[in-house]
Amino acid sequence: MKSAKDCRNIQEIRDEIDIIDQQIITGFGQRFEYVKAAAKFKTNETSVKALERFNAMLQQRRLWAEAAGLNPDVIEKLYRDLVSYFIDEELKKWHSN
Repeated sequence: MKSAKDCRNIQEIRDEIDIIDQQIITGFGQRFEYVKAAAKFKTNETSVKALERFNAMLQQRRLWAEAAGLNPDVIEKLYRDLVSYFIDEELKKWHSN
């Protein structure tokens, strides 16, 4: 990968952004595999939702966002939406067992 400052034109920048986005999406897919694996350790809907863990996770992501120079509100929303989707999927799987 080229650094942003080494890109010579807009297409090179777009190509690098596409590579990063693909890596991020692959990472989300890997994260989801762990979410699905965690379902076997959960005994009820409350443990699936794990509200205390969810809130602590969001707070940690906010701190990481700030450290990276990103808007923590945006990162929190992204993770809130992503993890809510994962929880919904986990609940579907948990209820089907």
